[in-house]
Amino acid sequence: MPRTVARLIVDALQELGVRHVFGVVGDALNPLTDAIRTTDGLSWVGCRHEEAAAFAAGAQSQLSGRLGVCMGTVGPGSVHLLNGLYDAAKSRTPVLAIAGQVPTAEMGGDYFQEVDNDLLFRDVAVYRATLTSPGQLPRMLEAAVRAATGERGVAVLTVPADLGECEVPDDRPARFPRSGPVIRPDDTGIRAASDLINAGGRTTLLVGRGAREARTEVLALAERLSAPMVLTLKAKEGFEHDNPYQVGQTGLIGNPAAVHALEDCDTLIMLGTDFPYRDWYPTGCRTVQIDLHPRHLGRRTPVDVGLVGDTAATLRALLPHVDAVEGSTHLDRARARFDDWLAGQRKLAEPRRDQHSLLGRMRSALDNRGHDVRPEALAAAVDAFADDDAIFTSDTGMATVWLSRFVTMRGRRRLLGSYDLGSMANAMPQALGAQLWAPDRQVVAFCGDGGLSMLLGDLMTIRAYRLPVKLVVFDNRRLGMVKLEQEQSGLPEYGTELDNPDFAAVATALGLTGIRVTDPSDLQDGVRRAFGTPGPVLLDVLTNPGELAVPGKPTVEQGWGFAIARIKETLRSHDG
Repeated sequence: MPRTVARLIVDALQELGVRHVFGVVGDALNPLTDAIRTTDGLSWVGCRHEEAAAFAAGAQSQLSGRLGVCMGTVGPGSVHLLNGLYDAAKSRTPVLAIAGQVPTAEMGGDYFQEVDNDLLFRDVAVYRATLTSPGQLPRMLEAAVRAATGERGVAVLTVPADLGECEVPDDRPARFPRSGPVIRPDDTGIRAASDLINAGGRTTLLVGRGAREARTEVLALAERLSAPMVLTLKAKEGFEHDNPYQVGQTGLIGNPAAVHALEDCDTLIMLGTDFPYRDWYPTGCRTVQIDLHPRHLGRRTPVDVGLVGDTAATLRALLPHVDAVEGSTHLDRARARFDDWLAGQRKLAEPRRDQHSLLGRMRSALDNRGHDVRPEALAAAVDAFADDDAIFTSDTGMATVWLSRFVTMRGRRRLLGSYDLGSMANAMPQALGAQLWAPDRQVVAFCGDGGLSMLLGDLMTIRAYRLPVKLVVFDNRRLGMVKLEQEQSGLPEYGTELDNPDFAAVATALGLTGIRVTDPSDLQDGVRRAFGTPGPVLLDVLTNPGELAVPGKPTVEQGWGFAIARIKETLRSHDG
């Protein structure tokens, strides 16, 4: 008996190894969700918001390297997918979105809920198409999946409401590629790169997420060149642990050691990174860049030699031609600076540090929040209690800053965030997808209070599926990163304050375990309880809203900006 459109699509997803499909049920999706209901090994995950569904699907794709799948029904349901799909697109991870549409006879007539999906998803998708006849399957589905996996992006297949139950005339299984090519530069490019590197001087590596599968080769290059290794945030999970060459991150979340390692180099080698912040690149040095994507070469900083290729394959070809460097002065200086910075960070992470310092008591008096917990201490405590194979997610903003500085990616730990799109509200839904992907591993979400409240409804999804996610809320009653941006520009804080509920009480009302910490002396016990309690837990910690994250290279202008902003804020509080 011929298969229906819905059955063919769902059978293909099962064949691809997809385990979960995320979305909100309704009208055009009903045949598809019914087919999922009767399919072994494939589960429907009903979310409260399609944006959360897209974030969850993208998280699974990033963790597995395989296709993530989400669905949004006609009109608004598909529109709601957009933000999560943009995050997947910017993260270059394969996601297939099945979008509902009005019946074919009504298309183009401004029907109720009708949205032009091909236009809607034009910017975000590497492939988008609307099914208008069952005879277009399985060819159209094959094209969508090949585009998503081959180009590592988002594909959108729109299915009108009247086609899901129609029979497909060409009843054959969908066929998909099982592997992709390994690309490396030609020998001329390899020689040009090795000649430049062998010209001598101090060399620094800037390593990104694209080099994660080349850890062995990257460490071998650092050893041969005695080169300090600056990591992007997305490279933490692959290169931070057991690495005698790494000196942390640069940029606004970075440290002075990484800044000096870049500024003091004669040669910069960029490996699998498209680090976007131009102001943090060194000038006056020779630059080699290796990246799989040609469009990345030279778009952030000028490069002398740009090589298109897989990082591991390219370095295997390059290493035999690179001369070993005698001496390690450049590396030793960078590591010494890094160790000094780490020691200072450990002092900041002492839970009751503010109560024992004059500066801390002054800060508490100005903020009138003497019992607020230091966010550094909270992040450090989570790092200590979390498993060595935990999966971490972090909201964009200050939660990411504290994670980057105080959580180490030791063991088999993984890290996810909206690090390319920079969306709010990503940590909780990404944790949802991660926990379903790895049910036996600990999943920890670093949530900002603003981000959590934006998609708060999907706490009920975590409860409904009994997912043992640990949600750590940095509750500073602020949009903290926006506050920081305003103050460094000399502007007083405005529009950033949040009138939050007791998030632990909200979690308890929703059927999760809620724990609230308001005093530094209760921090260790609160974190211990959160990680020792079975099932989903929300740990709501009131953190100091006045805490600053000093960048690796603070400027005089930033210092004056903060001083002027704080004076304005103090005068305003007296006037009020």
